[in-house]
Amino acid sequence: MFYSFIRGVVRVLLWIINGNIHYENKEALPEGTYVLVGPHRTWWDPIMFALAASPRKFSFMAKKETFRNPIIRWIMVHANAFPVDRANPGPSAIKTPVKTLRAGELSLIMFPSGSRYSAELKGGAVMIAKLAKVPLVPAVYQGPLKFSQLLLRKRITIRFGEPITVGAGRLDEAKIAAVNEQMEQAFDAIDKAIDPTFTYTPDTAKYEKEHKNGQV
Repeated sequence: MFYSFIRGVVRVLLWIINGNIHYENKEALPEGTYVLVGPHRTWWDPIMFALAASPRKFSFMAKKETFRNPIIRWIMVHANAFPVDRANPGPSAIKTPVKTLRAGELSLIMFPSGSRYSAELKGGAVMIAKLAKVPLVPAVYQGPLKFSQLLLRKRITIRFGEPITVGAGRLDEAKIAAVNEQMEQAFDAIDKAIDPTFTYTPDTAKYEKEHKNGQV
């Protein structure tokens, strides 16, 4: 109930703030649960992905530091988010989303790079999809990268790609690397389908500041 309520509130707020949001290729989304993956470009792109793929509901991975504030923690938990220690993930980082996906009600939004400042894909998304026996669905956000730019009503586009199946067989490093390569190629293809001239440049100065303060 809370998830549906807050999703409606956020949708209205975004319409007021920006009102220029476009969702493309929604027909690619599968019927059952899946792991929605994409390059992490802003702090709000998981929100955009969740709105774009509606009415499907999602769970979210979030760094454990986000849950320190009791009010934020309450909101996060009721919005289907769960904490992950990015420095020492532990078995629950895999077991929790796998269990949720297998239950068949919530899909998962996940950023394989784990950070807005990294392009290197890790193996967690592939492993979760494999164990839960669900596909990976690539998605891309193109739009403002700073909150102030949202107020200028610049175009925001969320586009989905075709599902990627991990497939049968042993999930070794070579298999993970191959599926990660498929995801990277899908992200590039989706970016080009939206805007062939688009390039994403991480804010390295902000990364260094946050890294120094222990925020990333």
